[in-house]
Amino acid sequence: MVRKARIRLTSTDAYKLNEVCEQIRRIAQKTGVKISGPIPLPTKRLVITTMKSPCGEGTKTWDKFELRIHKRLIDIDADERVMRQIMRIRVPDDVKIEIELT
Repeated sequence: MVRKARIRLTSTDAYKLNEVCEQIRRIAQKTGVKISGPIPLPTKRLVITTMKSPCGEGTKTWDKFELRIHKRLIDIDADERVMRQIMRIRVPDDVKIEIELT
């Protein structure tokens, strides 16, 4: 029975997220393990609207601030050798990784 690993990656920086995905893809290609992904999931947009003037007097002008959360999903066959190499990847601070074994 082949065990599978589902890797979920989330980050606010899409460039760093794609770098980590590329490292995982290179490991899978070197070892010859079947990989599916990275599958881009919908980007979550958090928008905060605030008034420019702190006192509320004057013209009603507004600022909009936006935070985007990018997500990727990778399914990979979970060899012990491959999983050890994936655990050694240097991950930036703003990239979060969840690994689920099935």
